[in-house]
Amino acid sequence: MTTPSVIVTRPLHEAQQWVTALQQRNIEALALPLITIGPAPDGPALQAVRERVTDYRAIMLVSGNAAQYFFDENTALTLAGQALLAIKTRVWSPGPGTAQTLQRLGIPAAQIDCPAHDAVQFDSEALWAQVHSQIIPGDRVLIVRGAEADAPPQGTGRDWLAQQIQAAGGQVEFVVAYTRSAPRFTPAQITQAQDGARSGALWLLSSSQALAHLRAALPGQDWRSACALATHPRIAQAARAAGFGAVHECRPALEDVAAAIEAGCTVGAPRAS
Repeated sequence: MTTPSVIVTRPLHEAQQWVTALQQRNIEALALPLITIGPAPDGPALQAVRERVTDYRAIMLVSGNAAQYFFDENTALTLAGQALLAIKTRVWSPGPGTAQTLQRLGIPAAQIDCPAHDAVQFDSEALWAQVHSQIIPGDRVLIVRGAEADAPPQGTGRDWLAQQIQAAGGQVEFVVAYTRSAPRFTPAQITQAQDGARSGALWLLSSSQALAHLRAALPGQDWRSACALATHPRIAQAARAAGFGAVHECRPALEDVAAAIEAGCTVGAPRAS
């Protein structure tokens, strides 16, 4: 079976990395970012949090973008230097991709907590299973997340995790490190997306918000000829609601995504349950 063309929809920097990684596995892929990432809406507030980074028992980064925008060189050095003496502030990652980004930024691997490699999903639930024993009453945890560019600046995401921390007696603070917005498609990208909807291309979806941006950019588009590979059940549900001809699910790790593609995720294949 011919490997289908894969449309990678992550933000630009991540999408380019994924395209390169898939092409190295002889999988035809192209980038069509469905989320645009920008700097924090309140830079001074973000910097103030960076300056007291060691006050927290743990810092949770919701994504690689959160890590990239939060850890400037000085902040990363502060935590890495502390690790040489006594590791107090842990750095929590929801999955291996974010953990790899943290290590590239200079955070020691021994200081990073992440879901087990064989976790069914890389999400808040899997992360909490790994880190819950770290929290004692009075501990402070910082959750670094994003905000919609046209929404209130406090950001959204990881509310379930915050509730678990609070139930264990911890205190939760949030800081917004970046903004998310819908892409401004060029005419060529609109044509690319329309072709992808009609040609049986495989859309790699890692965000329900990205899918919402795609539907808004192509109102009324018929998606029955397209196939979605979703990296979380909630994203898969959104793809089914959008009318994709087939929806398959897999974990967001590169090995799992590549295996699913190579197994033949196509519109003619049975829908995932």
